[in-house]
Amino acid sequence: MENRIYLDNAATTKLDDEVLNAMLPYLTLQYGNPSSVHAFGRETRMAVEQARKVIAGLLGVKPPTIIFTSSATESNNTAIHAAVRDLGCDHVITSALEHHAVLHTIEYYVNEFGVPVSYARFRADGSIDENDVDSLLETKTKEGKRCFVSLMHANNETGQLTNLARVASLCKRYGAIFHSDCVQTIGHYPVNLLELGVHLASASAHKFHGPKGTGLLYVQEGLPVSPLIYGGSQEKGYRAGTENVTGIVGMAKALELSGQRFTHDEPYISDLKQHLTTYLKKYFPGILLNSGTHSLYSVLSVSFPKNERTEMLLMQLDEQGICASGGSACSSGGGSHVMKALGRAEQYITIRFSFSSYNTKEELDKVAEALKELLQPAELSLKSITTNNE
Repeated sequence: MENRIYLDNAATTKLDDEVLNAMLPYLTLQYGNPSSVHAFGRETRMAVEQARKVIAGLLGVKPPTIIFTSSATESNNTAIHAAVRDLGCDHVITSALEHHAVLHTIEYYVNEFGVPVSYARFRADGSIDENDVDSLLETKTKEGKRCFVSLMHANNETGQLTNLARVASLCKRYGAIFHSDCVQTIGHYPVNLLELGVHLASASAHKFHGPKGTGLLYVQEGLPVSPLIYGGSQEKGYRAGTENVTGIVGMAKALELSGQRFTHDEPYISDLKQHLTTYLKKYFPGILLNSGTHSLYSVLSVSFPKNERTEMLLMQLDEQGICASGGSACSSGGGSHVMKALGRAEQYITIRFSFSSYNTKEELDKVAEALKELLQPAELSLKSITTNNE
């Protein structure tokens, strides 16, 4: 266990010790139901509302606009459901590169309710073509449609970033509702949702060293949204079900810590990414890097030419204690729809390395040595490339 090298942080991250410590009292002593009126209930209600206040402040919005959910998947479903049912959206604009939590939900509304969908074009590096989004919005608005646009802030497989502010300005021009899956950016960047101009946004705690099973949905103030899950009146009627107090407290602490540590973690993790990128580009000239200049500092997606040595590369790395992925953990075994859309599924094997502040250059040197051994490139020493890069 101790010898494993974990480079799958885009799938999930290690729970931070400070986050765990913040959660522990609500697993042991303060276990009341936040809907109860007695002292135990009031204590946990205060914890939930304090967490909401902290998260809202860090995201630049008001506390009532933050709804706690079980996951970003639930948040995405709720946002799409609300757009079609509550906000009068009768045409969807998205991209083929979105997470399945968005694509499959949209497909449901297409198949069950006949809601039409348009897929925005993207460039070779996977970045969204905002001019095409503009054109689609103009065309559909002239046809009398109210559009719902759902585009992720950063692609979970390639790391490619989308200019949310630009898309938000287009949506404002045409009166469209804009939702963004911000799972890979909230907790990794200082994100101000109000300044970005999105109407709806999703996030998940376990992507930034918080607990699993805890997500949030931002709903712009004044937006009439009804719940996806019915029952009690929790979350001000937006989401029924007893709140996951420990998870909510943990998410607030994790987001708070990520903000405090950003000025250290961003350059440190960027350096790790560059360290491995430099090695790969020098020793494996046939690879493709699956994102452009504007991409996540924590994700390095690499496509290796498909051959007998690369076919089982991910499994062989795992056998050596190196944990990486072929793409989204949510679609493991079914192949990457993102790589298929980018035209890199047939002739390439793709590995996504994703980093955190817990990783080190020494670990990446071991990964480089393993790749060198498995793929047998030109006989050049790892020591020389490491020395030249430092």
